[in-house]
Amino acid sequence: MRNKGDQNSEELLMDDDMTRVIFRRWPESQGGGIIALFPDIPSDHAGRFCLSFEHVGQHGGADYQGLIRITKPVRERTEELEYLKEELRGRGYNLRIMRRRGRLCSQ
Repeated sequence: MRNKGDQNSEELLMDDDMTRVIFRRWPESQGGGIIALFPDIPSDHAGRFCLSFEHVGQHGGADYQGLIRITKPVRERTEELEYLKEELRGRGYNLRIMRRRGRLCSQ
């Protein structure tokens, strides 16, 4: 049996039918938009970066620790957040919304 660190991104998306996601807000000086972080899905072979999603830029890699330092948690329900969640669900994600990550991706 393989551990999660050996799984590829597609397998992680389907693991337990839920994909853990953390929503963070950029500072107003950087647009104030919301970014979705997928801490269990590495975006590079070394596992340094995790997958992220923004409406503007779509999927990309993200430095989880760096983003946690410069962004704020999304605590309020806004139209922007609901739109982003619906967009992700429309792409096939079954979201499990988290406040912080577990032990994967850039431990």
